[in-house]
Amino acid sequence: MPKTCTEIRHALNGATMGTRWTALVFAPETLDIAPVKAALQAAVDTVDRQMSTWRPDSDLMRLNAAPVGEWVALPAPLMQVLQLGLEIGAASGGAFEIGMGDAVTAWGFGPQEADPSRIRAALQAARIPAHEALALDPAGGRARKTAPLALDLNGIAKGYGVDRLAGVLRSQGIERGLVGIDGEMRALGQRPDGQPWSIAVEAPDPERRAPQSILALEEAAVATSGDYRHRIAVGGRHLSHTMDPRRGAPLDGSPASVTVVARSCAAADAWATALMVLGAQEGAALAHRQGLDALFLLRGPSGLETVGVGRLFGTGAAAA
Repeated sequence: MPKTCTEIRHALNGATMGTRWTALVFAPETLDIAPVKAALQAAVDTVDRQMSTWRPDSDLMRLNAAPVGEWVALPAPLMQVLQLGLEIGAASGGAFEIGMGDAVTAWGFGPQEADPSRIRAALQAARIPAHEALALDPAGGRARKTAPLALDLNGIAKGYGVDRLAGVLRSQGIERGLVGIDGEMRALGQRPDGQPWSIAVEAPDPERRAPQSILALEEAAVATSGDYRHRIAVGGRHLSHTMDPRRGAPLDGSPASVTVVARSCAAADAWATALMVLGAQEGAALAHRQGLDALFLLRGPSGLETVGVGRLFGTGAAAA
């Protein structure tokens, strides 16, 4: 009888986008894992090189620096992310907005410290949504701004990076794995025991990391937007990094967190941000219309309250 090939567990990681990527994979023992790790690192390096606002030479920053009306040649991955960002921006009524780069920088969530004069300008800016101010030519691999626009992809680029990690594993013949960047995760297949992957939804506590609930996922991605991790202190208050496009300022009075499960991590990432901006009532209604699986965690007088939408998080959902 032919010998069965034993699978070995590999835990891989590396630096990217100011944090770390991770990959937990099960691969045949005959597979040389070193080229796989190198390919994973190269994939996220490409995303960072194209989409970072911290690198003045990134492709995104080239587009930001270009004059209004000038076509700019862009690589295909960046074009894909811009297109998805504009689609979700329009579908969310502007709650997800990739044209908030000026506000992100002004409030100190970019490579520069918070600046009062820039904050005032961001608060007073007359904004045209990116889905109205950015023209894409996917066939020609180019884009142009039709109005002044400062693009920022922090609400979608990490999710896209996770999708690229998953794509690398599949290209290497690896069908079982769990990949992530900074808490955004994507599950490939099942665990070797045939069970789904267990992924924690984090409790919205800035002082510690602890699970609020556990998801059982296979062939799906999950992303969470929250007010408790990436924050700055301004005037004695802690402000979330998520921008409110309606105000040009950090969200105020938002849910503690919103978790979305979707087929792609880029989509989950963007929708989690959009629903965070809209809040539990309006966001849950939109999630229902869009057919999304979403979990809102709210701080109430007696502790955390939850609002769930969809098969995974609605009434009778399996999340523990």
